[in-house]
Amino acid sequence: MRKILCFIAIVLVGVVAFAQTITLTFTGRDAADHYVQLNRVSITNLTKSWQETIYWPDTTLTMQNGTGIDESVANGGFVLSQNTPNPFTGTTDVNLTVADAGAVTLEIVDGNGKIVETRHGTSLQPGTNQFRVSLSSAGTYVMTARQNGKTSSIKMVCNGAGNGNQIEYAGIVKTTHALSPQLKSTTNNPFNFGDMMEYVGYATINGTEVESLSITQAQNASQTFVLTFDVAQVDLDGQPSPGTPTLTDRDGNTYNTVLIGTQCWMKENLRTTKYADGTSISQGSSTSTTVAYWYYPDNDASNKTTYGLLYNWKAVMQNSSSSSANPSGVQGICPTGWHVPSDAEWSQLTVYCSGHTECVCSGSGDNIAKSLAADHDWHITTAECAVGNDLSSNNITGFSALPAGSYGGSYYFFGDGAYFWSATEHSSSYAYYPSLYYNRAFVTRNYGDKYFGFSVRCAKD
Repeated sequence: MRKILCFIAIVLVGVVAFAQTITLTFTGRDAADHYVQLNRVSITNLTKSWQETIYWPDTTLTMQNGTGIDESVANGGFVLSQNTPNPFTGTTDVNLTVADAGAVTLEIVDGNGKIVETRHGTSLQPGTNQFRVSLSSAGTYVMTARQNGKTSSIKMVCNGAGNGNQIEYAGIVKTTHALSPQLKSTTNNPFNFGDMMEYVGYATINGTEVESLSITQAQNASQTFVLTFDVAQVDLDGQPSPGTPTLTDRDGNTYNTVLIGTQCWMKENLRTTKYADGTSISQGSSTSTTVAYWYYPDNDASNKTTYGLLYNWKAVMQNSSSSSANPSGVQGICPTGWHVPSDAEWSQLTVYCSGHTECVCSGSGDNIAKSLAADHDWHITTAECAVGNDLSSNNITGFSALPAGSYGGSYYFFGDGAYFWSATEHSSSYAYYPSLYYNRAFVTRNYGDKYFGFSVRCAKD
């Protein structure tokens, strides 16, 4: 007995040592070699006849190399693939790959060894053929396929509810790239070094989802893939976000949107007095870090329509935790489908502007404030490249920042400055915010007391 146990241990060690992980990483580029955010990537194992789809923000898929001889190779190209879904309720699909034409027999046996359904003599052509299986009773079953002395089996788990026991032939499987969405970065599907793989990306370019050129190759190692699209992105900066030109908050206020790079922003300051769930936010008459408050800019109700409202950080976050992620994932005070941008998202906006010459003043990548500031209502200055110098040259991005000022026990900087909360705290007392000022050419990144009342711009999820 000891010798047998030792032998098993040696085999297991060998199996573990043989297993290896392969990581596939994907990015997208358009016809002009510009970065494209991938909506999803379809990954097909042509050898094993399975397919996975990963969805943004997932950009990687990890596969585990099999620990034995590829059943398809060892069995002369005859393999019954794991059913999908599994476990299943009533009905599931099973793929059978055959290398030779000829009749096959399919048999399903329950946990007691009783044959519950059989299909005899189905003539198949070489390739992957699909069968639809229905089982009426819950339980664990083994399905076996046989052809010309070759055998392949899988285990299936049924939750019941099928319309009787049945095996129906569904036809030859044609590769498709449409799968039900599910976020995942690993797969339990079988993989062996040298399997023939196909990769296809999907991205929204110029408002339409398009398919990348496919990559087909034998996969033997981890690899990063650039999926190429044969169309170029049209510069939509300053235009309404494709498909979402406006949005509406719980109070019924409607806002315009603007696309800048790959980010969709509100083009106006938020002016709601309610959260998306209908909970009211109180008007403040003093500062607080523990009570959610809103304030009129410059303490004047007539400013609400143009300048929006000011909010303390408590009101902005609606009890959500600080986030440094991009996107933040914090809905907070924003309407459904939108979120409070993190410090990283604000940085993405300013970095994007710094990299575009049309947004830059006098050749300095720091001088981008004019490109984000509205072309009206700012105080005037003669300072070169400052927001308040020649207002007619402002707002190339369409962001339309207005000087709503701030509240911090008193009302400050109305007409002079624009301050926007982020979802990222600096400490228990402070949070980050970007600001524009009428006599400055640059956007300032700073952190301030959470009791301050600042403007809010939401970003699209």
